[in-house]
This record gives sequence, C-alpha cells and structure tokens, in this order.
Amino acid sequence: TLATNLWWSWSTDARSVFRRIDEPLWHLTKHNPLELLRRVDPARLAACAADPAFLSLYDRVMDAASRALTSPNTWFRDRHPDLNRPVAYFCAEFGLHNSVPIYSGGLGILAGDHLKAASDLGVPLVGVGLFYIKGYFDQRLRIDGWQEDSDALFDIETTPLERMAGPTGERWLTTVRTFDRPVHVGAWRMQVGRVPVYLLDTNHKENDPADRDLSGKLYAGGPDMRLRQEWILGVGGVRVLRAAGVEPSAWHANEGHAAFMLVERLRELTTQGVPYADAVAEIRKRSVFTTHTPVPAGHDRFGMDQVLACAGPVWEELGISSEAFLQIGALKEDPHPLFHMTATAIRLSARGNGVSRKHGEV
Repeated sequence: TLATNLWWSWSTDARSVFRRIDEPLWHLTKHNPLELLRRVDPARLAACAADPAFLSLYDRVMDAASRALTSPNTWFRDRHPDLNRPVAYFCAEFGLHNSVPIYSGGLGILAGDHLKAASDLGVPLVGVGLFYIKGYFDQRLRIDGWQEDSDALFDIETTPLERMAGPTGERWLTTVRTFDRPVHVGAWRMQVGRVPVYLLDTNHKENDPADRDLSGKLYAGGPDMRLRQEWILGVGGVRVLRAAGVEPSAWHANEGHAAFMLVERLRELTTQGVPYADAVAEIRKRSVFTTHTPVPAGHDRFGMDQVLACAGPVWEELGISSEAFLQIGALKEDPHPLFHMTATAIRLSARGNGVSRKHGEV
C-alpha cells in the first residue's frame, strides 16, 4: 500500500521504512520500493515483522500516510470549502522520482513539485502527461572517456501504475486522428499523494508501427514526432479525462507543449453548436498558461503545413477556415510563418504567468 503511492518519496520516515528492510538492496534498486519488495529475502521481512523498533516506525508511517491521504481537514478545504472540482494540469513531463523516468529537467521537476504541494495542501488537482515507455534520455561515460547515450527503460512491474479500464474492466482506448490516420490512445493512472496522474500510451497493436512509438521517449525525434506527441497529449488528454468522469473547473497548460488541450476543448464547444467567438471566450475563462523559459529555442514552433497535416481538418469542426485556424498560433513578426505553441496558449488562456519575473516579462 505504501509503495504504490508516491507519497512515500517525500516522507523521510516512509523512506526509512524501506531502507531499514534491506539497506544495501535499497541502494541497489535505486530507492525503488516495489523492486525492493519483489527482491528482498522473505526471511528478512519476517525478521522486520518481529522487530518492535521497526514495527513502531512502520505504524507511525502508516498513521501519517492515512492522515496525509485521507484526512478531510486540509488547508484548501478550510479556505475554500465550496470549491471541489479539480484543476486539470497538463504537462509533457513530471519529475516525481527517479524510479518513474518521465522527466528531463526543470520543467518536469517543477511540475512534480506542484503535484506534491497540491497533495499536501489538499488542492484538488489531476495531472495529465505522456507515458514514455523508453524513459528519459540518459548519458554515461565509457571507460575510454567517450560519452554514449542510454535509455532508462520503464519497468511497468516496478512502477506504481494502474491501467485505465472500461466500464466492464476491458482495456480502454480512445482515438485521436492525426496525419490522416487514427491513433488509439490508452492511459495509465498513477497516484501522487492525493493527486491522480493520467499518462497517455500509444503502444497498442491497433496502431500503425510509426504511431506506437509516439509515447516512446521524451523529446525524441524531429519536429514531426514532437508535434504529434503534443497533439496526442492535448487532444487525447482531454478525452481521457472525459472518459474518467473528471470535470475540471480550470485547465492549466504547463508550457506550450500542452496548448492543443485548449484547441480540443474549443472543438468540443463548437461541435455542440456554440459559435466560434463565444467558444473562444468560454475556453479563455477557464484556462491558465505558464511559461518556463525566456529563450526562443525553448518555445515549440512548427511549420504551418505540418500543423495542418497533423490537425486536419479540425478547423471544419471549429467552423472556421484553415487560415483562421493557423492564426491561433501565428506571430506577425515571423519572416517565415510558423505555428507557435506559446502564442496559441496565450491567446486561448485568460491568465498567463512565468516561473520568474524575467520569464513573465518575456
């Protein structure tokens, strides 16, 4: 129970429970409690179960976990008793723990910390990201001094993941159309304290081989791969939350990677008969955007033809022309017109912020 909720990762006492079971194995498994429990000698577990000092620590930790995860008395509930619907927090990466290799750097670490803080404060939040089965990009030095790349492979059996299922327990998939073919998208749920995180997965036999790797690796491949990953994150993420019965009060695009989430919600409204301009106003009211970099290279930009091929023909469902659709992400000063994900997020959000004052100014 303790090992399948990442709350343990920011509790000193909870980490001590696992370390005291078998300290050498704890370090050997890189502090992964599920792998530790799979590999530990059963005799050692029996010894811990007979050790009063260990049991005292264990009971203290389980009491703390119960309070942290289930107590109705939270900071947020005390101050905002009438606000119960969650914020949907979309991000391309979440830095939660090294045993969950779906992060790269500062963006992911900050996103992971947001989830942990929201759990501690009782803020209703739900995370949405991608399930990178090949993990993050890693580097190592060979004995001759040369650098080589390596993958941190995702071991599902030693990661606290639960596959999202349909109403009768069957494997659940939604479909996202991109580059003129359907991509079947599933999801895994992971619990970070009180906060659930849905990780989207395209590695399904129903998909074209080129699409099965869309959720394969963080920030891999060229612009086409990156664009399709972000389309899956935004469009697929909204559809996963709908299927899970989650009705957010607000939607947060954490960096421009998640901007297509705003477009998908816009499409939902226009297909229900809401005029385009009214739909834009409605989406803006419930949307927030955060930027993490003032450097141009940190903001995703794609060719207009690429975006039309990826998203087409979503503009028909929006009730506008393809030219009008491209204007959502256009910048006037561009010598070569590109579709800017940051511009898209700003135009479709009521509020925007940066992770520092300088970021906000830029």
